[in-house]
Amino acid sequence: MTIDVGGTYFLGAGSICRIAAAAAVLCAPLLAGGCASTGANSSAPTALAEGPKDTGSYPNLNIRPQVAAKQLSKEETAAKLGELKADEQAQLAKGGGAKPAANTAALNTLARTHGDDTLKQIEGKCDPALDPNCN
Repeated sequence: MTIDVGGTYFLGAGSICRIAAAAAVLCAPLLAGGCASTGANSSAPTALAEGPKDTGSYPNLNIRPQVAAKQLSKEETAAKLGELKADEQAQLAKGGGAKPAANTAALNTLARTHGDDTLKQIEGKCDPALDPNCN
């Protein structure tokens, strides 16, 4: 019977209103407290009143940063791109393109057994410094 009374009291439609009213009563002083203080030290940003200042701290966003190197012009960009295309064509003429592996069956077998073989090699070795029972 206590469960039914508790469920009715705390989960009823009126309980939500009671919880909301209690929250409003408890939070009202906190909300009003933020508006109560006024004085010479207002919270307005000083940058709006005085303008930007150099504080000596990094980074100063009011000063345009210097570039590390001069930017490439359109002609220089086209020339460099032409050099790259010529190098690409030379590599393709030499046969430097990607070729499929000649022995794919051997590579597939290696892929299936490589992990197991590596674990066997690692487990077969022991370090006397870590394991005193190692021979």
